[in-house]
Amino acid sequence: MDSQGFILGLLVTEVNASERLGAVVICDELRQHLSSLEVIYLDQGHCGKNFARAIGQVCGESVRLEVVKRSSKEFEVLAKRWVVERTFVWLNCYRRLSKDYELYTEISEVMIYGALIRITLSRITS
Repeated sequence: MDSQGFILGLLVTEVNASERLGAVVICDELRQHLSSLEVIYLDQGHCGKNFARAIGQVCGESVRLEVVKRSSKEFEVLAKRWVVERTFVWLNCYRRLSKDYELYTEISEVMIYGALIRITLSRITS
C-alpha cells in the first residue's frame, strides 16, 4: 500500500480472458489488504449486477462500486481515471512493454513490476 492508500494489484491474463473475472480474482488475492476498502473506481466496462454481486461477496457488502462515466465526447479529466491512464503511458515508454513480445504471461507480469520499480525509484531519488 502506498502513501495515498492505493494497493497495487496486477494480474496478466490471456487476451481472451474476461476483465471482470480478472478484477474479481485480484480482489480475492488481495483480500487480506482490503479490510478498510471503501470504494472501487471502475470504468463502464465493469458495471453490471453480476459483477457487483461477485465483488460484494469477495470484498464485503460495505464496498461501494463507483463507475467513472464520460459525460461528453470532448476531452475531460475524469476523477481517479487519470492515475491508471498515466501509469499505462509510463509503462509504454519501456520497449519490452510497448508490444506484447512475451510468450508467457508470468514474464509480462515481471516486466511490468520491473518497470514500476524503476519508475518508483526514479521518483524517490529525484
